[in-house]
Amino acid sequence: MSDIPTDISHDQHAVRRQKLADMRAAGTDPFRANFATTHFSGDALKSYVDGQENTVTVAVAGRLVVIRDMGKSQFVKILDQQGQIQLYVKKDVIGDDAYAAFKKLDLGDIIGAKGTLFKTKTGEVTVRVDAYVLVAKALRPLPEKWHGLSDPEQVYRQRYLDVIVNAESRARLMLRSRVVSHIRRFLEDRKFIEVETPVLEATAGGAAARPFVTHHNALDVDFFLRIATELRLKRMLVGGFDRVFEIGRIFRNEGVSRRHNPEFTMLEVYEAYSDYRGMMKLIQDLLTSLCRDVLGTTTIKHAASGQDIEFGGTWREVRYKDLIAEATGESGWFGLPKAEKIAKAEALGLSIAPSWEEFEITNEIFSKKIEPTLIQPTFVTHLPKELCPLAKLNADDPSVLDVFELTIGGMEVAPAYSEQNDPDVQRQMFEAQAGEEKQNIDYDFLLALEHGMPPAGGMGVGIDRLCILLTGAESIRDVILFPQLRPGA
Repeated sequence: MSDIPTDISHDQHAVRRQKLADMRAAGTDPFRANFATTHFSGDALKSYVDGQENTVTVAVAGRLVVIRDMGKSQFVKILDQQGQIQLYVKKDVIGDDAYAAFKKLDLGDIIGAKGTLFKTKTGEVTVRVDAYVLVAKALRPLPEKWHGLSDPEQVYRQRYLDVIVNAESRARLMLRSRVVSHIRRFLEDRKFIEVETPVLEATAGGAAARPFVTHHNALDVDFFLRIATELRLKRMLVGGFDRVFEIGRIFRNEGVSRRHNPEFTMLEVYEAYSDYRGMMKLIQDLLTSLCRDVLGTTTIKHAASGQDIEFGGTWREVRYKDLIAEATGESGWFGLPKAEKIAKAEALGLSIAPSWEEFEITNEIFSKKIEPTLIQPTFVTHLPKELCPLAKLNADDPSVLDVFELTIGGMEVAPAYSEQNDPDVQRQMFEAQAGEEKQNIDYDFLLALEHGMPPAGGMGVGIDRLCILLTGAESIRDVILFPQLRPGA
């Protein structure tokens, strides 16, 4: 990483550095330890009552983002966690010396102010400042004189600037926080218990993904950063925790795209004595309440297609095999020889490697030709058994699983299973997936299953993808505070 630039040839930086030097020479240090606030900006605005001018006293603090100099008075605006609030600073009120110092403040400086609320002639609730204090001097100016960040890379690398100057980005990331809070409350109201499981694992399990590897010096052992929380959470079902969930960071050493980041946030939830259909009701109730209570509507605009996505109605349910038959025009697709499947997939414009298994060819058709068209909430059910070794086989058709993938806006948002609780079948499915790499099998999990795990439904929800949908973001990077980037030059 590069050091923080210290070149003071930049005019504004040099001027601000000189102001700081002058303050320190005068015995003033602007980097204060604290300031006692009474209100955030939004709360202060709500506390104003018409007709009660200058009766409500507030102490607010934030970053100067607007300065309008009117000679012997100034209207300024500060930005805090809840937004902006206007301050009215008058020379006759705060005194000559304080006002002279105030006029030397720069955009980006952080101040605290005390005063009373009134409404201006234009109807804006404002703080009539009685006293103020500079609590942190900004030595570097805000980007492009408040016009925003022009370099897309800088948006992610210096997110702290992005959320100062970009109201849309700020609102999007604040909404993410509210989404996560709502999910926690929703599940806790239904008697689910939040637990925490290890990030470092001796065996990377619970998903098919390439893990990150790290070394524990004291134990002299390599560990993997978890690729899922599933196997740990299902151990809790064995232990008698019947409804558990975790909202945690997951790490997969794979590609980066508009929908993929190597570090992301996943909700995993497990309910004993339920199944994949119980998870259907849970996720529909969760997302409907999330839209209603957090967004204020159950209809959102899909940014890419411009379609309205309706969360409040009946959600479509369709079998995976039926979608494949429709897309390929072959009702007997699953009985075709591999060579014919390759030919038909290539005719659809797909690139197929000859070494692929037949289920991989089929799933390529699903992921490239079907999934992107599923804009409305759609439960795609009964996927091929090869796609997940952790789910129960369907009793009527053992070639498929009792699972669903919830697809919304053309991407998978939440897969769910009727969880496999037969230790012998689970061992067989693990071994079939692992092939010769038996060291990748979590034998401790198999030992746990032999103690008895109740039937259960389990589900994962990608928080980042959910936030892409709900905010209309273009990329997963837009809904993650600090996405992974190459080190700066």
